[in-house]
Amino acid sequence: MREIITLECEVCKRRNYVTTKEKRNNPERLTLKKYCKWDKKHTSHKETK
Repeated sequence: MREIITLECEVCKRRNYVTTKEKRNNPERLTLKKYCKWDKKHTSHKETK
């Protein structure tokens, strides 16, 4: 079963994206490079609770 997670920008600390992941296959926190509209560049976004 997939779980809904929120991604937070590591630069500005704003929660910009919502996505899903399979918790059984990826138990660690997810980190993706996504576009932050406040920083106006691609930054690293980390999974939050």
